[in-house]
Amino acid sequence: MSTSTSQTVIPQTVIVGGGFTGLFTALYLSHQRYIGQVVLIDQSERFVFKPLLFELLSGQMEMDQVCPTYQELLQGSGTTFVQDTIQTIDLVKRRVELASGSHYRYTNLVLALGSITSYFGTPGAAEHSFAFRSGEEAIALRHQLRQLLQRASQTEDSETRRKLLTIAIIGAGPTGVELAATMADGLPDWYAMLGGNPHEIRIVLINRGPQILSGDANEGLRETALKALQQRKVPVELLTDAPVTALGPGRVEFTHAGQAATLDAEIIIWTAGTATHPLVKNLPIPDAHRDKHGRPFIVPTLHLMGYPDVFAGGDCVTQQKPEPALAQVAYQQAKAIAQNLVNLSAGEVPRVGHVLLRGTLMKLGAEAAAADIFNRYEITGKLGHTIRHLTYLEMLPTPAHDLKVTAEWLSEEVFHRAKRTIDP
Repeated sequence: MSTSTSQTVIPQTVIVGGGFTGLFTALYLSHQRYIGQVVLIDQSERFVFKPLLFELLSGQMEMDQVCPTYQELLQGSGTTFVQDTIQTIDLVKRRVELASGSHYRYTNLVLALGSITSYFGTPGAAEHSFAFRSGEEAIALRHQLRQLLQRASQTEDSETRRKLLTIAIIGAGPTGVELAATMADGLPDWYAMLGGNPHEIRIVLINRGPQILSGDANEGLRETALKALQQRKVPVELLTDAPVTALGPGRVEFTHAGQAATLDAEIIIWTAGTATHPLVKNLPIPDAHRDKHGRPFIVPTLHLMGYPDVFAGGDCVTQQKPEPALAQVAYQQAKAIAQNLVNLSAGEVPRVGHVLLRGTLMKLGAEAAAADIFNRYEITGKLGHTIRHLTYLEMLPTPAHDLKVTAEWLSEEVFHRAKRTIDP
């Protein structure tokens, strides 16, 4: 007589990319007591809380606060963190190959690779500019700025000093605007402490198009941002309709009003755009299932078209009606993905993930910000700064963090406090 035994298959979820979507999917799975095994793979040792990189640059916050390690964040979650570079993703064999030679098979994959910096083929851009997407890049920029100010304070030749004290920022999207405003308040203080004249500092924000924040979720804050840029300790010079054609050592080449022009700048920072991650580009997904930038479409239940075992979120993918590349979107998508993974493990069908945009926040100076709450209430100045600061401190994924608060993005307490200020 023969007997048959049934064996429960424990699902394995592999998360590729440890940005907002990837990390918080893992944290939500732990919070919901997911029965499967969870592996999170990222090439970096540290998570990057990008909205607070400006505070890291200015010295208002430290590296461990803005960029905590994954080991710290995932401690006690049951998630296995693997620091390695992903070589290939095989959607047919359900297998992820790593540079170390190891590999992981998955029952479900979470695609959360984010985007990469795009230089749009501009000659010299990668070699002669700073990027601003990681903690290491923010620290390197801060170090370089302090060295530059030190050299300028000891330089007697006015023309040499002028070039040393000129900083160019390429791209007037949210990162470029916030970075310009942060430096326009911070650098004058640093330079004054060295005995220099703060008014010699030039910060030039160069934009390809005619408007700042064009096509961005922060577009409604354009007039507020323009005003704020002029009210800093050093007013920011704004150069629009000026496509950059090349970068060289200490030199920005661009066209303006049909004429070729050059700006001498000792430090150049590139914030002009992003591109689809190469691993995502190489996935065997037809062009009909991608947007014009090569990003795959996801369906309302947040999985790839044709691959119900692959969930995805953040700015490495898109939907037919695209969501803005904001942290709050990634948080909410992570929660929806985690819930669907739990549903699948329980034999239930995945549900549609809904995103509620609660507004936008912009840093517009050392202690100034703008908060656009639900596109109804605009709060600026120090109160805007307080709302932004409290909101992002709530969002920081510390090990003891209450994920229910994080999911809300902006706490009811902060929102109602702001509302009472406007409508007493």
